[in-house]
Amino acid sequence: MADDFLTEEEQIEAAKRFLGENGIWLIASVAIGAALVFGYRYYERSHEERAVQAATEFATLTAAVDKNERSTARRIAEHIVEAYSGSPYADQAQLTLARLFVDEGKVAEAAGPLALVMTSSKDSELRNIARLRLARLQIDQGKPDDAIQTLAGGADSVAFASRYHEVRGDALLAKKDTSGAAAEYRAALSASDSHGADAALLELKISDLGVAPAPVVTKAVP
Repeated sequence: MADDFLTEEEQIEAAKRFLGENGIWLIASVAIGAALVFGYRYYERSHEERAVQAATEFATLTAAVDKNERSTARRIAEHIVEAYSGSPYADQAQLTLARLFVDEGKVAEAAGPLALVMTSSKDSELRNIARLRLARLQIDQGKPDDAIQTLAGGADSVAFASRYHEVRGDALLAKKDTSGAAAEYRAALSASDSHGADAALLELKISDLGVAPAPVVTKAVP
């Protein structure tokens, strides 16, 4: 309240003294604030540009795969993995590398990229896809026990539950465990769309085992 009674000259003089004593700190605070704003905006712009670059390279990778240009596709995929590590594009590139290895008959080499996505991806859908592909790969390699271990713990998402049961059933069938396979196929059928193509395939697998498919449960109309 005392400042209200200072003369205009006294107020000016007080302001001068305050600036003289604290001016350097005020300037530093303004400079730091401006630097933070600039740095944040630069980070955001850089992050967006990086995402656009990754998307462009991934589109080029997809085109190379579609044209069956394997060496080009592998080179681009490896670059995406190295340059954009930790991004969904790097995960997708790893899945593409695994696919290229399988197409070339290098099944054992496909396991590495799939395992990396399965354990390291931040995207639960990609983790599930990689896990299922790795399990199928292990079954094809004659390693059904490894496949069952890979699938241990179940799906990260309800949307993948049916496929997990199905692949686990395939692994058990490879072990000659017919009853176990049938149980897994029934569980897969229960978790799937009862009218979809997946359900028809599951019913066929159960039929091939000589086991009747699980009855479809319908809700009574009130």
